[in-house]
Amino acid sequence: MSWMAWTPVTAIFFGCVALMLLIMGLWQAASPTIPRRGFLPLVTTRGDRLFISLLGAAYIHLAWLAFTDASIYIASAIAVVWLLIVMRWG
Repeated sequence: MSWMAWTPVTAIFFGCVALMLLIMGLWQAASPTIPRRGFLPLVTTRGDRLFISLLGAAYIHLAWLAFTDASIYIASAIAVVWLLIVMRWG
């Protein structure tokens, strides 16, 4: 993978995304999801909520990089909290 400019933070981020997709796939195989409505304005499944969480994480990180020079780990912590909220109540 030397053709890509991987930094440790980037590798950890994409590794976590791959791990989440693997866990969600196994969870779906073991216990199929039931669509439900939470605080999001649409009926969603676990996979939908994961996708929305990942999009939110991308926007959180982009906004963080655009508006502050603070550590990116703070944005990652905010993104994890966002993921937990959307997955539980979304």
